[in-house]
Amino acid sequence: MRHLAQINVSRLKYDVDDRRVQDFVRGIRRVNHLADRSPGFQWRYADDNGVAMQTTVPGQPNMIANLSVWDSIEALETFVWGTVHRQFFDRRAEWFDLLDTAHAAMWWVDTGTEPSLQEALDRLDHLRAHGDTDTAFGRAYLPEATRWRATSGTSATA
Repeated sequence: MRHLAQINVSRLKYDVDDRRVQDFVRGIRRVNHLADRSPGFQWRYADDNGVAMQTTVPGQPNMIANLSVWDSIEALETFVWGTVHRQFFDRRAEWFDLLDTAHAAMWWVDTGTEPSLQEALDRLDHLRAHGDTDTAFGRAYLPEATRWRATSGTSATA
């Protein structure tokens, strides 16, 4: 059986201790805890504090990464669009800069795989360089990815 790995990166507009991003910072544990208990959730990257806020993309200090594995795109979409996560997604423009390149990538992994952050960043780079392929792809590549189309209709880069 294969699972779906996903990475998304975002650049905070302000330092993590700035009051303007505190709703996001305070809510991240809640959202992660919900993800951990969601149907289809398999694994997520976390630092020693149980979140990934202290792990930044190399060379980009305010760029944070979210890396997780799900048993299907349907499970991931249910979490993203059908839980409190949606409220955070809808407020992303308050907290994150608009990126001029793809900010998310997905790929299939064998059951039990926990991708490294570097592998995930390499997959994102591959998507940016080559577009959707079996190596890395966006939501549009998966016909069964329907909720994002109905909900957002776009793949906004924030």
